[in-house]
Amino acid sequence: MNVLVVTDKLDMGGAENYFCKLENELAHPDIKFYFAAAKGELYNNLQKKKRFTDLHRKNHLKNLWLLKEIIRENNIGVYHANSLRMVLYGLILKSAMKSKLRIIYTKHNVTKLEKYLPLIFRFVLNRYVRSIITVSDFEKYQLIDLGIDSRKIVTIYNGVDLQQFTYQRKKNHPPKKVGILARVSKEKNQAFFLEVAEACRHHTNLMFYIGGDGPDYQRIQRQIINMGIQDRVKMLGAIHTPEEFIGNMDVLLVTSHREVFPMVILEAMAVGTPIVSINRGGINEAIESGKNGYLLDEHSKQDFRHKIEHLLSNDLKRLQFIKVSRKKVETAFSLQKMIRGTLEEYLVVLGEGVLHTNNRKMKKPSTGIRKQKGGAEQ
Repeated sequence: MNVLVVTDKLDMGGAENYFCKLENELAHPDIKFYFAAAKGELYNNLQKKKRFTDLHRKNHLKNLWLLKEIIRENNIGVYHANSLRMVLYGLILKSAMKSKLRIIYTKHNVTKLEKYLPLIFRFVLNRYVRSIITVSDFEKYQLIDLGIDSRKIVTIYNGVDLQQFTYQRKKNHPPKKVGILARVSKEKNQAFFLEVAEACRHHTNLMFYIGGDGPDYQRIQRQIINMGIQDRVKMLGAIHTPEEFIGNMDVLLVTSHREVFPMVILEAMAVGTPIVSINRGGINEAIESGKNGYLLDEHSKQDFRHKIEHLLSNDLKRLQFIKVSRKKVETAFSLQKMIRGTLEEYLVVLGEGVLHTNNRKMKKPSTGIRKQKGGAEQ
């Protein structure tokens, strides 16, 4: 029984980078892995293109036909969807083919169906999805609060490639650099990043850098000019080597209105760039405020300014954050750990043998549901 991993398109984004990591790294002697998505800028990140199928961005009937052929010809037992749309594709295919296809869904963000039609969202996941992977415990408990069966949900954290995101020593000369790396959109709140930059105006040795592209790019450019801070803030557009951008920063900010578990947090922890972040979603599962970064509960530009100033003036605290962060990434958030956890989830769903999941030895029962200590199910 083989595995098909699908996502919508290979544009820059968290779910898409996750898809590429699975394509690069998944391996098992008894399983073949197949992949499908519409091509985008991340297509060149794929390493095993001979088992990749290019989907269409808008022709859903064509996509369903292509996926049906992959499933039929390659003995696909697990269908791993990385978007809710791909889950719905899977439901249609399972029904049309009268197949025993097991659907796994990795949830990367809040969907419109979840937000506006939660009853339907809950019904679809509880009735048709065999396993749900969340990338943070925060998101896991959000789903449980929505009424999703907790026995279906397992947290497998995003993993950072420690070979790509290696520790980088900072250059000890001005100007100091404060950055943000995210899709330029209202949700990521680069407008607040500009407020922080303006609040630091009296620090003549500070420069602020915005990495990323998106629908609000021109609006943020205009806001920089209107605020008169174009000599202090630079927009760099799409970043194709995030390890270089993050590694070149002395402090990285996360200013989003909402987050699940941003990959950029782990990447900064890996390269040795201290983080000042808003406390949203599962960020506090990676950053413990005061030990390996700073978390703030409110979008206060003065609070962000004070934390930046403290980090840049306190070498001991900064080095402590860097050391603790790198060790935590190596032990809890490595790419290898993410791949191992995902592969084990496939094996649980396929019904193979004795596994080690969440540091506990367990044998998969006949129902495919994981048993926890005390009789509770996960």
